[in-house]
Amino acid sequence: MEIGIVGLGLIGGSLGLDLCDRGHTVLGISRSPDTCTQAVLRGAVHQASSDMALLAEAAVIFICTPLGVMPQTVAALIPHLSQDTILTDVGSVKTFVVKAIEPLWPHFVGGHPMSGTEFTGIQAAQRQLFVGNPYVLTPTAATSSRSLEQVRSLVYELGSQLYVCTPEQHDRAVAWISHLPTMISATLIQACLSEPDPETRALAQSLASSGFRDTSRVGGGNPQLGRMMAQFNQAEVLRSLYRYRDQLHSTISALEASQWSELETQFQHNQAERPRFLKEKPRDG
Repeated sequence: MEIGIVGLGLIGGSLGLDLCDRGHTVLGISRSPDTCTQAVLRGAVHQASSDMALLAEAAVIFICTPLGVMPQTVAALIPHLSQDTILTDVGSVKTFVVKAIEPLWPHFVGGHPMSGTEFTGIQAAQRQLFVGNPYVLTPTAATSSRSLEQVRSLVYELGSQLYVCTPEQHDRAVAWISHLPTMISATLIQACLSEPDPETRALAQSLASSGFRDTSRVGGGNPQLGRMMAQFNQAEVLRSLYRYRDQLHSTISALEASQWSELETQFQHNQAERPRFLKEKPRDG
C-alpha cells in the first residue's frame, strides 16, 4: 500500500520506519529539505518532499504535524488528494481535531498513538515505538466503515493495542493519564527551581536520581506539545487539575495535622490501585 506521512518528527518518522519494514511504500512530507533527506537516509520513507503533490496516489495519509496546524495542513493537502484517500491524524487531543477536519474531508479517522519519548525530530524516530502501546481511534457518526477498517488494520500492523471511543471520551480520559501528569511534572520542576537557597538547589540537582527522573520526564519534554495539550484540551485539563488541587489540599491538611496513619492508609490504597492503570491492555477485536 502507498502511505503518506505529513510531518517527519518522532511520531511520523517512527510510523514510517515500521510501515516501511512491513512492506508498504511510504512517502513523506516536511517543510525542511534536511528533514526530507534524513528521513530517506534513515529508511523512514522511500521518498520525501515539501511538495504535497507527492501524495497524490497515497491510499492512507497520516497527519503528524503539531495540533495547531493540522486543519490548515489538511486544507492545503486536499487539492492533491485522490477522492478515496483516507486521512488520519496522531494528535493527543481529539475533539478539536475531529471537529476541525471532519467537515473538510469525508474519509477522516481521528487517531492517537499513545507512544513517544522526550526527544523530538526525525533523529529521535525509532522502530517498534508503538508495539504494545495503546492506539486510540475516535470515529463519529460521519466516519465511513471502510475508512475505519483500513486504519484499524494499520494499527494492528504496528503491534499496538487498539481502543475505539468518542473524541470527547478520549479527551477526558487522556487528561487524567497524560495531560495532567505533564502539568504536574512541569510544576514539580518549577517548584524545585524555586528553592531560594542556591546551595540547597545545587545539592538537590546533584542528588536527583530515579525518583526525580521518573516524575519529571514528561514535564521536561517537548514544550510545544505541552502547550498544545493545555490549549486544545483546556476544559478537561482544568477539570483534572481542579480535582488534583483538591487532593493536594487534602494531603497538605493531613501533614499539617500529623495524621500519619491516615497518610499511610492513603499510600496503601495507592499501592493497591496503581496496577489498574498499568496492567496489560486487551486488544480491541
